[in-house]
Amino acid sequence: MPPIPISSSNHVSSTFFSYSIHSIPRRNFTATSSFRVFCQIQSKIEKTEIRRISPLLESSGNGAVALGDWKAVPDIWRTSAENFGDKIALIDQYHDPPSTMTYKQLEDSILDFAEGLRVIGVKPDEKIALFADNSCRWLVADQGMMAIGAINVVRGSRSSVEELLQIYNHSESVALAVDNPEMFNQIAKPFYLKTSIRFIILLWGEKSNLVSEGNKEVPIYTFMEVVHFGRESRRALSESHDARQQHKFETIKSDDIATLVYTSGTTGNPKGVMLTHQNLLHQIKHLSDVVPTKVGDRLLSMLPPWHAYERACEYFVFSRGLEYIYTTVRNLKDDLGLYQPHLMVSVPLVFETLYSGIMKQISTSSLIRKHVALTFIRVSLRYMECKRVYEGKCLTRNQKSPSYPYAVLDWLWARIMAAILYPVHMLANKLVYSKIRSTIGISTAAISGGGSLPSHVDKFFEAIGVNLQNGYGLTETSPVIAARRLGCDVIGSVGYPLKHTEFKVVDSETGEVLSPGSKGILKVKGPQLMKGYYKNPSATNQAIDKDGWLDTGDIGWIAPRHSIGRSRNSGGVIVVEGRAKDTIVLSSGENVEPGELEEASMRSNFIQQIVVIGQDKRRLGAVIVPNKEEILKAARELSIIDSNSSDVSKEKVTKLIYNELKTWTSGFPFQIGPILLVNDPFTIDNGLLTPTMKIRRDRIMAQYKDQIENIYK
Repeated sequence: MPPIPISSSNHVSSTFFSYSIHSIPRRNFTATSSFRVFCQIQSKIEKTEIRRISPLLESSGNGAVALGDWKAVPDIWRTSAENFGDKIALIDQYHDPPSTMTYKQLEDSILDFAEGLRVIGVKPDEKIALFADNSCRWLVADQGMMAIGAINVVRGSRSSVEELLQIYNHSESVALAVDNPEMFNQIAKPFYLKTSIRFIILLWGEKSNLVSEGNKEVPIYTFMEVVHFGRESRRALSESHDARQQHKFETIKSDDIATLVYTSGTTGNPKGVMLTHQNLLHQIKHLSDVVPTKVGDRLLSMLPPWHAYERACEYFVFSRGLEYIYTTVRNLKDDLGLYQPHLMVSVPLVFETLYSGIMKQISTSSLIRKHVALTFIRVSLRYMECKRVYEGKCLTRNQKSPSYPYAVLDWLWARIMAAILYPVHMLANKLVYSKIRSTIGISTAAISGGGSLPSHVDKFFEAIGVNLQNGYGLTETSPVIAARRLGCDVIGSVGYPLKHTEFKVVDSETGEVLSPGSKGILKVKGPQLMKGYYKNPSATNQAIDKDGWLDTGDIGWIAPRHSIGRSRNSGGVIVVEGRAKDTIVLSSGENVEPGELEEASMRSNFIQQIVVIGQDKRRLGAVIVPNKEEILKAARELSIIDSNSSDVSKEKVTKLIYNELKTWTSGFPFQIGPILLVNDPFTIDNGLLTPTMKIRRDRIMAQYKDQIENIYK
């Protein structure tokens, strides 16, 4: 598959010309002829212009560059090109044209695009909106913008036009890089009317696919045109001896803003998070403590790249010489089998989907196979539970260590039970789990982040031998602040803090620092904390106190340290229990965290999605999207309807779901009462999920307000 065209094989030093955008014809030009025109015009202009460069990426020096020398994010590409030059960096087969690139080609493409941006007039500190989805050209555009000291403002194509307009205008962007003509056609009219756009770049597709010419005063460039401008400019500059005299060179500083990332906005309007090069470099340098990698390992990517979690992991793996493979939700299953990735980075919903797919395949097999597989899984879950006990990896909030005799007996009992269950577990591994693993790949580790990982999914993958590491972070923290390690993977936690990161737990009302094991608001401090919210100092001051502690808004606790017993190796891990603002206060004054109930309820095959409700009510309720396929299947098996019937009444569906809720939530102090069944799933497109697939509780409550009131009557 052809790579993105690259520049001359000669490495170009940091001597460049700058060209005026006014020299470029607005429409219908050839890249070569236009280049000659503005080359001739600019050569007559003798003035000094500021050229900001990434210190190492555009340096003229040769030789290996250590990661400690990085000052700006794009510096990683010089190191990677030097260390992994001819190794495959990425494969992007689902765009036209498909692309495969080596590390050297990727570095050259970034340099070409960066110089192309200078040619069309982009200046340091200017903001460019990058509204596009995951692809190799997104990466090149992102890094090209950073490499010249510009600030990119990122978002995906599935966001609403209103949201994109708000982000563009609030960020004071001067230009727009958009995914493809289809996306641009959807947003063109309101953007032309309500924004000021200097130019537009199409990452994919051709200008001939645009529905309307739009505003002819706004130039539109394709990705390849910008790359061509940059390549020609770099070639010309490499041959010039006087170019450096026309420029004043500045290096990007570590505390310069690299990007603006607007929060998903589960409540209210999104805020622009200012992340610096230093913030992102902290992630690139220290994720190696969490993610086990070897040069040449394959990683499968499907998350939106503007998501801080995906983005930090993307930069990290490219700095370590991995092979990065782009996929889509639609092609994930096939690509897991085709590429057999060593690693996969994704959100909990993807792992829930994999779990459901595996369980569905088991449930549809023959009666004997189904019974054997489910028995094996139950045995393995019990075996892993015993293993956690004798390895000292169980969670407890109790600050007092157990007595020595009790700890010894507990360890001995767990050892004996594990020894009894071990042969069955190994047989299951040989007959069942090995086949599952060969289907999904992920031979080294899967890393889950961006949301709460359901415990049953977590324990299932542990039981079948897939290393599923759970992490924790926020957009405001670049994002990773804690993660589980392979050496100490404590189920139910989000692991230990990342290097140079501090946690504390405070009382939500008094602000008093609480002792380990006490539940409160999690606060965090470290070099990955954002510079602040763009043009919003009051929100910044509300989030970060004068001592530099960020209020995460999450409820959690830090596991107390024990010297003996089943929790002796879990002290210091962080446990997150939910969002403080999600807490439901019943009319009785009792507080309920809905996340745990929702997680337990989702174990039912009959429930596709659920939101627990009940603020200021006497009891809890729920808005539920039923899994119609599973309910229909169960109704036939239970003879609730005829085998030929394809419809289950609402009353019967409600009864089935009530029974399931009782089954899965019976151990909780609060039970779910009235339920509202809705037909339409919560999706990104209908605005009930954020672009990072988190439920927007406030919007669901607003949309079903009248129906919710009715179920409480």
